[in-house]
Amino acid sequence: MTVSTTRSNLGRHVFGVAALAFGLITLAWHDYNDGQQLRFIVYAAAAAQIFGGAAIQFRRTVKTGAVVLAAVYLVFAILCVPGIVAKPQIYNSWGNFFEQFSLLTGAAIGYARLSSAWSQETLRRIGRILLGICAVSFTLEQAIYLNATANLVPKWLPPSQLFWAVTTTVLFALAAVALLTSRMALLATRLLTMMLVIFGLLVWVPLLFSDLHNHTNWSETAETFAIAGTAWILADLLGE
Repeated sequence: MTVSTTRSNLGRHVFGVAALAFGLITLAWHDYNDGQQLRFIVYAAAAAQIFGGAAIQFRRTVKTGAVVLAAVYLVFAILCVPGIVAKPQIYNSWGNFFEQFSLLTGAAIGYARLSSAWSQETLRRIGRILLGICAVSFTLEQAIYLNATANLVPKWLPPSQLFWAVTTTVLFALAAVALLTSRMALLATRLLTMMLVIFGLLVWVPLLFSDLHNHTNWSETAETFAIAGTAWILADLLGE
């Protein structure tokens, strides 16, 4: 298998840093309220994200880090299922599932890129389809909660908050179509990555600094850059 260049590994590094940051955020906030058992689970998940995020940065430990992160995000995705089963009509639970599933996809691609068991063409196709499905969910989530999405857009950004909420929803939809149909998939993935990074920089980073004591601001910032890292990993793969 061809060794990737440093340039083509940028997505993996962003993904790993975001995962590591999320683990540190969890430890700092002690995100539990249900006794010793939940405390142990939260600490274990945080430690796994920190270890996996660090390990995935280095060529010798990429596969180990990717496996650890994939396991964490698989558990997180499974934990979303009871909410879906309980109230399938509420899309928020579905959205949470596909957010975690997108991170699972990023970790899985990071592992498979270095595995001789996968051909490049097969990996590209699977990666496109999985992230494409997640992009469909991102589209639906923004469309269903359009007003909430618009409220996140900075008020100083012209022409209006609603304009950018609708525009990004349409862009998510176009990215989903491109990925699922393999039409300009590389361009779509790069633009999707850029949009997610911009979203993190313009929306969540300012919110983070406006209220440093808000756990949601910290976690959403880390998650947004982690999902951007997933898209970047796929863009790196498609660009090889």
